[in-house]
Amino acid sequence: MEVEEAPIPRGVSRDDPLRRHAAGDDGSDRDAPPGRAGPPESLDPLAEDTDVGPILAEEMESPDEPVDEARLDACHVPMMTHSGRVRVPCSLETRPTTRRAPAWGRGPAAREPAHRTCSMRYRPNMIPRRPGRPLGVGIQLPEVEREVRWPELRAIARTAEQVGLDSIWLGDHLLYRYDSGETRGPWEAWTTLAGLAEATERVALGPLVAATAFHAPFMLAKQAATVDEISGGRLVLGIGAGWNPVEFAALGAPFDHRISRFEEAFTIVRTLLAEGAIDFEGEFFSARDAELLPRSARPGGPPILIGSSGPRMLAATILHVAAWNAWYADTENSPGGVPALRDVVDGAARAAGRDPGEIERTVAVQVRMPGGTGRVMGDTSERQSIVPLQGTPEQLAEELRAYAREGIGHVQLVVDPITEASVAALAPALELLDRG
Repeated sequence: MEVEEAPIPRGVSRDDPLRRHAAGDDGSDRDAPPGRAGPPESLDPLAEDTDVGPILAEEMESPDEPVDEARLDACHVPMMTHSGRVRVPCSLETRPTTRRAPAWGRGPAAREPAHRTCSMRYRPNMIPRRPGRPLGVGIQLPEVEREVRWPELRAIARTAEQVGLDSIWLGDHLLYRYDSGETRGPWEAWTTLAGLAEATERVALGPLVAATAFHAPFMLAKQAATVDEISGGRLVLGIGAGWNPVEFAALGAPFDHRISRFEEAFTIVRTLLAEGAIDFEGEFFSARDAELLPRSARPGGPPILIGSSGPRMLAATILHVAAWNAWYADTENSPGGVPALRDVVDGAARAAGRDPGEIERTVAVQVRMPGGTGRVMGDTSERQSIVPLQGTPEQLAEELRAYAREGIGHVQLVVDPITEASVAALAPALELLDRG
């Protein structure tokens, strides 16, 4: 029997995409270990969710937990009323689009010498970029490649701004432990972002991506609003669920139900940033009469980027995000790997009643510069073994143009070696890119 609909608490929309359980979902969120074999075109959109950060991670959904593609009448938002918690039916069929769905060209996602051109013109320029540049170009700062102290981090960031890069990104990770027993860890992301916000003047800044599992939702919204203020409105909030069990254990964070936990945390974070207040009671998180004060100076708060290609993650976020990101392993570090993932995102947008062209596409690209010997990273799975982009400035610029032709609006370069000299050496390629 369906419960009579109760008044919607402040800050929670009746159309919120948060989904506790689809029909027949027992809520177990059984997660398999990270790792996926096969090229991007073999991706099973009903089998996994991908948390994309500086290291790609995979949030596997059990095959016996089918996702209702419509995400419609079976989804519920847990809310609190004066008489106790109730389940309020919600639907995403509230924003019909009149835009005609594009007919994407299909083909293998393997590396190709010539890349097909995306047939849709994506309108957003959500992450600021140099005028006339076909796509924005950012850089990911060092994570665990080596131990980098603050003066060098600051110098790399300032050099990135000086040579004309458009954005700077940091991973939100805590600890990696390798099969050899060696351990490595980065600096805390949000404290570092605050320092970078003061050290730079123009570039966009963001976590790639912030793990909701590592932060209380209210505090994550507070951190984002604070960095957005310090930076003068330059933050892009990349967000995901987290994936590395070593970090969860070290932090004391629960590793189960990661996607369900993310759904609730995302609702709290994005509502606080966009509206300033929420009254929410969920299974895993609550934010009772929560208010975000002071607010970000930007109306609606900083733009949000989702680091996932998984169906549940996309369904929970697609109505509210300004951008989407894929890690270079997902595309095999090639523009030819973009269309398969692009179709997944566009399909999720259309299913939710949103124009796919409203969502900016971003991808990470690994680039080997002189002196590069291979990137040290947290995820050492075989699927990370891609062919890095390398060559002359002309070749680098042309490959970036190929990403733009596939509808990519911004790339995050993962440079090997990640040094101030390597970043400075990107200047000729950027100049050629700007010439068209």
